[in-house]
Amino acid sequence: MKIIDLSTPLFTDMNVFPGDPVVKIEVIHTHDKETWELRHLSMGSHTGTHVDAFSHMHQGAENLDAMPLENFCGTAQVVTINQLWPQKTGLFFIDEVGIEEASRIIASQPKFVGGNITEELERTLLGKKIITYTGLVNLESLSREKSFMFYGFPLKIQAGDGSPVRAVAMIEDD
Repeated sequence: MKIIDLSTPLFTDMNVFPGDPVVKIEVIHTHDKETWELRHLSMGSHTGTHVDAFSHMHQGAENLDAMPLENFCGTAQVVTINQLWPQKTGLFFIDEVGIEEASRIIASQPKFVGGNITEELERTLLGKKIITYTGLVNLESLSREKSFMFYGFPLKIQAGDGSPVRAVAMIEDD
């Protein structure tokens, strides 16, 4: 079994979506002073590699803490617009995919979609109860012919509209 990390590192003053809170990670306690280490984290809920709850773009829709954990993992595949897509499999895109592919994505019935998707497509998918992941990295290291197990669990934020995740792909050895 091989594990591929699909998450971007979180660090102070990293790039964020325009208008989102800046990221601040501050050391509060150190081993030298207190014999333990502790950091204070300050960031938006859609920072770095993150998952979006349906409520992110649809008022009154489900928040993260109301969504079953099974929704945040499953079989997935990196795909391109020009290939045949698997059914009921998470879809990840390296090249930008927009609203013009919404019907095709919805018809393939994925639990989740991620990668380089436009905001308009994201809104449409969330409205159809398809979870979206953005800020994923290393997708190019995954095969476009083989599926893998994806895991991208959110923090259990009460009434959370989104959450940073540690996203990974687990690939069977050949």
